[in-house]
Amino acid sequence: MADLAGPIGYNCGVMMTGRKAVALLIAAGLAVGLAARAAAEEYPYHSLAGQLLVASPAMTDPRFAETVILMISHDRDGAMGLVVNRVIGSGPLRLLLETMGVEGSEAEGTVRLFYGGPVESHRGFVVHTADYEGPTTQVVADDLAVTFETDVLHAIGEGEGPARSLVLLGYAGWGPGQLDGEIRREDWYTAPPDLSLVFGDDLDRVWERAMARAGTRL
Repeated sequence: MADLAGPIGYNCGVMMTGRKAVALLIAAGLAVGLAARAAAEEYPYHSLAGQLLVASPAMTDPRFAETVILMISHDRDGAMGLVVNRVIGSGPLRLLLETMGVEGSEAEGTVRLFYGGPVESHRGFVVHTADYEGPTTQVVADDLAVTFETDVLHAIGEGEGPARSLVLLGYAGWGPGQLDGEIRREDWYTAPPDLSLVFGDDLDRVWERAMARAGTRL
């Protein structure tokens, strides 16, 4: 799987520079064989998989300040999650699909690209409602899933995709016991999964709203 040759270009820091930027996304590949997809072993602590991880106001790491993370896995081998409230660019959905080889797509509108986290920023993921299921789809909560291959975008282009979706680059990852240590240090709170937060249109308020729902300090 090819790495990105360089950063995605933007116009005024928002819009992708057309076909080249989208091609980089596809070259990065949404197909990934992450260990997060493997069946989790019995974990001695409460697993946060399927929950929202909310950065505390004291978070000093700029990569995670005021972030909300959908947790994909959390077990004895470590943890993985996807930031859902940081947009890095946007572009035509039709162009994205054409670059994937979906010719003649009539798809309209734009697709936003999200910063999923600082690890392997060349790799892509699609978080979506669980009304779509493909070969590599992993359901993480009652109505939330993540797909690791491009079939979900093909389905979106054909009008058969999930009701709501996010396309993300990179992920947040923790080694064995690392996230548990950060939790004990009170870097993070938790909140139950909520579609209105994961797919919130007012991204500037997602963290604030998640904090209001994070009633339990971890």
